[in-house]
Amino acid sequence: MSVITIFSGIFCKEKTVAADIAASTGYQLISDETILEQASKLSGIPAERINSAFSSKFSVFNQFTFEKERFIAYLRLAVARLLKKDGLIITGFCASLIPGRISHALRVCMIANNEFRLETAMAEQGVSRDEAGQIITGDDLCRSAWTQALFTDPDPWNPDRYDMVLPMGKTATGKASVLIEENLLKDALRPTPASKAALDDFILESEVGTALVSAGHNVTIRSRNGALTLFINKKVLMLNRLETELNTIAAGIPGVNSVEILVEQPEQAANIYRKHDTGLPSRILLVDDEQEFVQTLSERLKMRDMGCVVAYDGESALELVHNDDPEVMIIDLKMPGIDGMEVLNRVKKIRPEIEVIILTGHGSENDRQMCMELGAFSYLQKPVDINVLGGLIKDAHDKFNSGKRIPV
Repeated sequence: MSVITIFSGIFCKEKTVAADIAASTGYQLISDETILEQASKLSGIPAERINSAFSSKFSVFNQFTFEKERFIAYLRLAVARLLKKDGLIITGFCASLIPGRISHALRVCMIANNEFRLETAMAEQGVSRDEAGQIITGDDLCRSAWTQALFTDPDPWNPDRYDMVLPMGKTATGKASVLIEENLLKDALRPTPASKAALDDFILESEVGTALVSAGHNVTIRSRNGALTLFINKKVLMLNRLETELNTIAAGIPGVNSVEILVEQPEQAANIYRKHDTGLPSRILLVDDEQEFVQTLSERLKMRDMGCVVAYDGESALELVHNDDPEVMIIDLKMPGIDGMEVLNRVKKIRPEIEVIILTGHGSENDRQMCMELGAFSYLQKPVDINVLGGLIKDAHDKFNSGKRIPV
């Protein structure tokens, strides 16, 4: 039996069509919710956290943590294992995870013009036209970010990725179901030895992918009958060491016969391959209006494999605290607008678990006492030894994760 995947714009009658096909064919209907549950069981990560992989707004710290890549890897593994069964209808974001070389999967895209979707949203949700437009725009942005992450293509409706594109503003749901079922009967959709081998390769790639990303590596993986190729498109420092580690992890997965690593090193020195070390701080927010100083500090911390982003004023820092998940903040006291003392005060009221280190060149003993009373983890004067600061950041990171205060 074949597999049907349906990727749809919101308010394009996807659920109705999928339910009709399931009732007619006896195929099992698999939604994103089901796959999220399976991915959660495989990874031990809460399903609601994995669900954030579908959002267009992801953490600015992801460049250091690879969280989105880890979530996608476990979603891919959940889908791959489900495909061991025949007769499935996979709907939602996860429908895009099945590679095109698995030829017994019928890939369907359902989309409609904006007017049809607006009217459907207003009827189904009981919302105003403006509210419906906001819902549609937000969902389209999420789908665009999703396909960008998977295919480096921001167009969710690119017809090259689908066997069928159904214009639902012009196609009744009953007709859409019939068209999909008719295509299931075509010889090209029948499982073949080649398509089954492609599925086995997909399963193996997914198994290796979760093992590598869990170890902090973010690489592209391709398998052909158990022969793996790992692709790295960044400059690599200590290549032999990286190759040894990748080989050791990948070769330990049952079914892997060989491992080849291909490195395409770009000329840009900034594009350096970095392994994410879960034991090191990777969500550091630096807040200082002295741009040259804070940029230099950021680079020096990154050289020590610590992930950090920069805000140049208190307002931007507080906005990031509201919208993201920093674990450790390093804040200057004297800044225009909202100063460092007020940033510390507000952070400790809204996100008391965040550890704050004050690093200033203009503070007094009274300032130090006030900062510590407000809950600062430590108070330092510029200039500071980078090794001393790095040690304090690690201690603050440990405290954030353990909930136990480490003496400073």
